[in-house]
Amino acid sequence: MTATAGGPSLPQERRVVTAIPGPKSQELQARRTAAVAAGVGSVLPVFAARAGGGILEDVDGNALIDFGSGIAVTSVGNSAEAVVRRASAQLADFTHTCFMVAPYEGYVEVCEELAKVTPGDHAKKSALFNSGAEAVENAVKIARSYTKRQAVVVFDHGYHGRTNLTMALTSKNMPYKNGFGPFAPEVYRVPVAYPYRWLTGPENCADEAAAEAIDQISKQVGADNVAAIVIEPVLGEGGFIEPAKGFLPQIAKFAKDNGIVFVADEIQSGFCRTGQWFACEDEGIVPDLITTAKGIAGGLPLAAVTGRAEIMDAAHSGGLGGTYGGNPVACAAALGAIETMREQKLDARARRIGEVMTPRLKAMQEKYDVIGDVRGRGAMIAIELVKSGSKEPNPEATAALAKACHSEGLLVLTTGTYGNVLRFLPPLVIGEDLLNEGLDILESALTTL
Repeated sequence: MTATAGGPSLPQERRVVTAIPGPKSQELQARRTAAVAAGVGSVLPVFAARAGGGILEDVDGNALIDFGSGIAVTSVGNSAEAVVRRASAQLADFTHTCFMVAPYEGYVEVCEELAKVTPGDHAKKSALFNSGAEAVENAVKIARSYTKRQAVVVFDHGYHGRTNLTMALTSKNMPYKNGFGPFAPEVYRVPVAYPYRWLTGPENCADEAAAEAIDQISKQVGADNVAAIVIEPVLGEGGFIEPAKGFLPQIAKFAKDNGIVFVADEIQSGFCRTGQWFACEDEGIVPDLITTAKGIAGGLPLAAVTGRAEIMDAAHSGGLGGTYGGNPVACAAALGAIETMREQKLDARARRIGEVMTPRLKAMQEKYDVIGDVRGRGAMIAIELVKSGSKEPNPEATAALAKACHSEGLLVLTTGTYGNVLRFLPPLVIGEDLLNEGLDILESALTTL
C-alpha cells in the first residue's frame, strides 16, 4: 500500500527526537492554558506543524504515526492533493456568499454526489451544515416535520453531539453532558445489541436486544408517537460497538412498519471508513435519512443530511439552513475528498487495513488477557481492555497504554462508555509499513503494561 502524503515532502517515517511533548509544544501548552478555555481538552499536548499520509509532525520535529485521523476526519490523508487543489481554487474565487442569499454550484454538486454515493436508488435530496451535531439535530427537525410526531428514540452507548438536543440523544454523561442540563425533552433511550457485554451471550444478542428495544418503544413511548429512530451503524464514542448481526435490520423494519423515520448516523463510520462507503450497507440497510460529517471534506468543516426526497422536502422553505452551512470552500474540499475516495478506491484500502490489523490484534488478545474484545470493520477497529479474569472495564490500563504509545510516537485515541476502549482510525492512505510499525509499538507497550 503506498502512502499519499498531504505535503508531498513529508517523509512517511516515525521520528522521535525529543520527549513527547517536546519543549516547543510545552511552551505552546503554557500559552494555551492561559488563553483557551479549560473545558476544551486534548488527547496529548503535542502541537501540530505538518501532517500527511500516515504521519503527523509536531513543532519539535517529532513525526508520529497517526492512528486517529483527527477522529476519522482526514481519511483521505491530511492536505490531500485534490482537496487542496479544489479548495484553493475556490478560495481564490470567493469564500462566502451564504447559500441562502446567493447560491453557488459547489453546494448543489455536493448534494448531487451525496445522492450518488449514499445507499438506495430512490430520489434523494440533501441539506448541508457545519458539524455532525448540526446534521443530527436537523435530521430530527426534518423527521418531526414529515411525521408530525415528536418522540425520538436513541440507543444505549450512542453519541450524537454536543448541542442541547444532541446531548439529550447522547448516552454518555461524562464528559459530554455532566452539569450542562436540562436537556431537550421527548428523547427515549433503549438497549443496543452489544455482543461482548450482552448478559446471555453474543449468540442471542441480536434478537433479544431488538425485542427488548421494540417492546420498550411500544410500551413506554408508543410507536405512533415516534418521529425518528436514530442510531450509529457502528457506535463510535460508545466504544466502536458493532451491533450483533440481525439487530439493525429488525429495528429498521420496525421503523418502516410504523411510519418512523430511520436515521443512520454515519458521521464517524461513513465515507469508506468501515470498508464500504457507508457502514449500514453491511446488512443492506437503506436508511430514510443519513447524517454525515467528519470524513466528508478532508478536514474542512462540512456536514449533511441526505435522504428520501419526500422526507427532506417536508420542512417549510426557510426552515433549514445556517449562515455557514455548505460553505463554498468546504464544498470544494468535499468534492476533492470524494474524488480521492473514488480514484484511490479507499473503501478497498480500508478493508485492507482491517485485514492487516485485525489478525495482529487478535493474536495480542491471545497473549494478553487485558484485551477482552477485538472488534470493528475496515479501518474502524478497537480493543476493549478489562481487568484480569473478568469483563470489568479497565480504564486505568487503557489510559496507561495510550500514554505509552504516545511516548513512542504513535497517536492513538481512547473511547467507550467506560473509558476502556482503544480505538484505531488510521488515514485510509497510510502505508502498510507504518501500519505494522504502529502495531509493533502497541504490542511493545502491552508487554510493558
